[in-house]
Amino acid sequence: MTLLACFVMLAASTSVELVDEVYQIPPAEWKYVEVNLRQNPALVTASFNVQSGSGNVRLALMTRADLERLREDLPHGLLAVTGIGKSGALNFRIREPGDYVLVVDNRSSKAQPAAVHLRIALDFARPSGSVVTRISPQRQLTVMVLAFAFFFGVAAYSARKLLRAAKRT
Repeated sequence: MTLLACFVMLAASTSVELVDEVYQIPPAEWKYVEVNLRQNPALVTASFNVQSGSGNVRLALMTRADLERLREDLPHGLLAVTGIGKSGALNFRIREPGDYVLVVDNRSSKAQPAAVHLRIALDFARPSGSVVTRISPQRQLTVMVLAFAFFFGVAAYSARKLLRAAKRT
């Protein structure tokens, strides 16, 4: 019975492979793959390798709304992007449910199509440990200045009170 329970726990994986295919991307064009996360946050792991053709390919993760702006040649946002080259990979933890896409972009090549082997996986496991964030350098400086000002203000007030008390005795 315990052996069966251990086997079931090992079989229950938190990772799902969405895509492991070769895509043909025409020159000066792009194609996309939908990544719909309706309920749980996930770590999106994607990689590409150009098997033939143009070496000027990049991979970009964006929201569905940004894809619509890309279609209309309007300024759009990116959540994560690789450099332009023959291969690349990206890892990005999506925390908000929604519709996302991974775009394979061959627009920097005006003459050659590209055969791109694309792999996309989602990992729904909770991140281990706490998520570390940092404040901007300007806020760091502000916090340090305020902390020093408070410290020296308290030290000056205490010194003044102690000096007055020492003069009375």
